Amino acid sequence: QVQLVESGGGLVQPGGSLRLSCAASGRIFSLYAMGWYRQAPGNERALVAHISSGGSTLYAESVKGRFTISRDGAKNTMYLQMNSLKVEDTAVYYCRLTAEGSHYWGQGTQVTVSS
Repeated sequence: QVQLVESGGGLVQPGGSLRLSCAASGRIFSLYAMGWYRQAPGNERALVAHISSGGSTLYAESVKGRFTISRDGAKNTMYLQMNSLKVEDTAVYYCRLTAEGSHYWGQGTQVTVSS
């Protein structure tokens, strides 16, 4: 199976930055897509950013120009650089790996943006 471990969350002031990491271990696929999702209290889990096996990226409109998704294949790690954070970015952030028709989720990391 696949294990995903997120890190890098925390408390930051509005306008600040954080960098999330998602490290994959266990069964490693040759081709897989990864993504970041977030869920705020009372809301459904929603896509933040996605990166394909070929490196193509997709972002939610609300984070375009502020967040950057990337991956390091050698380290089996995905990143989310979050700049110009807003209060409304507060949520639990989850990483997801998709391969061979299956989805694997991490446990999530809390991001709180507050003054």
